[in-house]
Amino acid sequence: MKKKSVLLLILMVIIAVVLNCVAFIGFDVSGFKYGGVFDETQGIRKGIDLAGGSVITFEANKANPTEAEMDIVEAIFNARLNGAGYTEARISRDNAGQITVEIPSVTNTDEAASLLGSTAKLTFQDADGNVVLDGATDIKNAEYKYGQTSQTGAAQAYVQLTLTSEAVAKFAEATKNAAAKAGEGKNYISIVMDENIISSPSVKAEINSETCIIEGNFTPETAQELANQIKSGQLPFELTAISKETIGAELGADALPSSMKAAAIGILLIMLFMIIIYRMSGILASIALAIYVGLIALLLGVLRVNLSLSGIAGIITSLGMAVDANVIIFERMKEELKNGKSIKAAVDSGFDKAFSAILDSNVTTVISCVVLYLSGIGTIRGFAVTLGLGVIVSMFTAIVITKFLLKQLVNFQFKNRKLFCA
Repeated sequence: MKKKSVLLLILMVIIAVVLNCVAFIGFDVSGFKYGGVFDETQGIRKGIDLAGGSVITFEANKANPTEAEMDIVEAIFNARLNGAGYTEARISRDNAGQITVEIPSVTNTDEAASLLGSTAKLTFQDADGNVVLDGATDIKNAEYKYGQTSQTGAAQAYVQLTLTSEAVAKFAEATKNAAAKAGEGKNYISIVMDENIISSPSVKAEINSETCIIEGNFTPETAQELANQIKSGQLPFELTAISKETIGAELGADALPSSMKAAAIGILLIMLFMIIIYRMSGILASIALAIYVGLIALLLGVLRVNLSLSGIAGIITSLGMAVDANVIIFERMKEELKNGKSIKAAVDSGFDKAFSAILDSNVTTVISCVVLYLSGIGTIRGFAVTLGLGVIVSMFTAIVITKFLLKQLVNFQFKNRKLFCA
């Protein structure tokens, strides 16, 4: 039993090390490549205060647009920005039909203006140019997906479309006709934005369902871009970009490295504190904390979260909650040990008594994050995203990982209780 526990503890240490290496350094195995959390193309996006960005002011090409129309514009801007991953972009508007957008990490103002300002009249057309679907009324949703498809049988990026119930019959007829023209090379449906063809997927058979997929040689980025273009909708009127400017980072280029260095020192000090106060249990808590750091860094990088100073504050807050959860567990265990229970009974009882307090505090925090994200803008959303992710991961590491590690430690049958948990 002891030998098995030793092997499991060693395995968890290895997992913690590998997880952090993957999260911070990245990997390149058999064509699968990830550059790490700080990689410019695959990792986090820096917020405007850390990396600078673009500030663009648009004006409505319509006299006296209504408040409702400007609400639609702002909602579409938010959808397009969030769809592109810019959760910390800031949107402000005035009463004169102008709306200003600050987008972090984007230095190409023309590209940003094109993303936001296009009226995007979207249609689906057959090979003869006949409109078979209207993007505004017939398409319910478009999503980037990754998985197996019929084309190769291998996992790949693709776009999944969801049609309205009224559009199913129209699309079934259009795809049936297109598939019948394979011999003429006309078996495709073009997706047209204004007068520009953005994709022309081929049709192999009639599609008679509310969902269908667009597959091809997509990268995750190009599949996501196509999905965003399809689902973003169209603006109620044309917009003109009357001002475009690029701004520098408010906090300087060294702000993020300095913050990360401070965070690393803080984590090491926390681990040292846990070991001094809680002895062997503190060592296991440090392993769980290392797994937490690796998981949260990996999630932030893979999800390409926009990270600003407020986002860093969210991570630090969630780190504090991760430590707090372990402290609650260990203090309950100490109380049970003082009451004369065995180490095994103290671990079980300590977790049982700490569970409700940990669950309540974390669930209420996650609910608060959801409210902040839905009602907030810019940096408030960034704080909500990082805090929410961090709290979920910290709850997992405290309740699952720490408990698993302590269960293995119990098998060593310590006679000196102080060595186990002070």
